[in-house]
Amino acid sequence: MRFVGFGIALVVSIAAAQAQEPAPVKTFSSAADVQALIAKAKSERKDGQPLVLERILQLAPYNANLEYRASVGPAAIHEKEAEVFYVIDGSGTMVTGGKLANEKRTNPENLTGTGIEGGTPREVAKGDFIIVPENTAHWFQSINGAIVLMTLHVPRPVAAH
Repeated sequence: MRFVGFGIALVVSIAAAQAQEPAPVKTFSSAADVQALIAKAKSERKDGQPLVLERILQLAPYNANLEYRASVGPAAIHEKEAEVFYVIDGSGTMVTGGKLANEKRTNPENLTGTGIEGGTPREVAKGDFIIVPENTAHWFQSINGAIVLMTLHVPRPVAAH
């Protein structure tokens, strides 16, 4: 009986330690690392899956992600974060502004929709940078084959009173 109690205590201690571990830190990715992430995302994508996400860099609270998009997905609004995009490869049409069509809440800080009503379409291609302010609808309305992006969500600092 003591061994069972010890085993349970050990499992609880390990779980507690894992829960308190700081988020992993990754502050460098080489061009070869990024190409490997692109290949991985492309190979893991399922038919009809609009987005495959891979982590490029991580330093809490920031994550630079690689997004491999080969089909149109939902539109989004991030209520508390701006989002920065860099087009690594490919091209498409990004719409910003306007109103989400068929808006749904996905979590306390994000909304999605099937598209955008209104808004401003813009052709984007390899090498382009885009910043979408918080509370702004955004959506890739069309994708020419595939588009590979680096994305970074940036929380807006809380204003001092």
